Amino acid sequence: MSGLELYAAEFVGTMLLIIFGDGAVATAVLKKSKGEGGGWITITTGWAMGVAIAVYVTGWISGGHINPAVTIAQASIGMFPWNLVPGYIAAQIAGGFVGGVLVYLAYKDHFEATEDPAAKLSVFSTGPQIRNLVSNFITEAIGTAVLVICVLGVTNENNQIGALGALIVGFVVWGIGLSLGGPTGYAINPARDLGPRMAHALLPIPDKGSSDWSYGLVVPIFGPIMGGLIGAFLYQAFIALA
Repeated sequence: MSGLELYAAEFVGTMLLIIFGDGAVATAVLKKSKGEGGGWITITTGWAMGVAIAVYVTGWISGGHINPAVTIAQASIGMFPWNLVPGYIAAQIAGGFVGGVLVYLAYKDHFEATEDPAAKLSVFSTGPQIRNLVSNFITEAIGTAVLVICVLGVTNENNQIGALGALIVGFVVWGIGLSLGGPTGYAINPARDLGPRMAHALLPIPDKGSSDWSYGLVVPIFGPIMGGLIGAFLYQAFIALA
């Protein structure tokens, strides 16, 4: 595969992830949606399905990273070439942005019917229930470390699960959302947050309020990257002992 094909796959995969994930949030929180009030189960299920489907669609081309934290983590332990990392990350963020725009277009009337700026922002990006940047950072790091450990463990060739791997990774993301998503909304993916947050900032959403960059440029970007690195090195250390 050429670099362009790999980057295109990461773009499409991340776009699909956001359509399913942000779409599930929009369904649950925006006014006059048929799924209004669907709650956390709706949201976590949408994100889990988005991960699994995106990996099935693009994983055979690019590996289905759809997450800069995963890309950086794999590169840090020699599982992925560093020269492809910048292109992967750019493609992932761009895919996240376009996915956010498409969700907006699908729910445009419902954004107009919704008065709460926080609800509108939550469709695109994560935010803490209790704002404490240190605690929020730690939460995102823990969640992403668990994600990377589980992804590397599930897809280890010794498990011989083949095509079921993408589905199980979706279950992993579902489990993380149910267990660790409460404090911050579990970004665990810088592109999942940054790309759609950029869309929120640029789209003509009425009475949308702030895009909360003081949070968005710190916690959901660097928390997952740090957690991904920790998870990758912990998993590598575990494998070395096996």
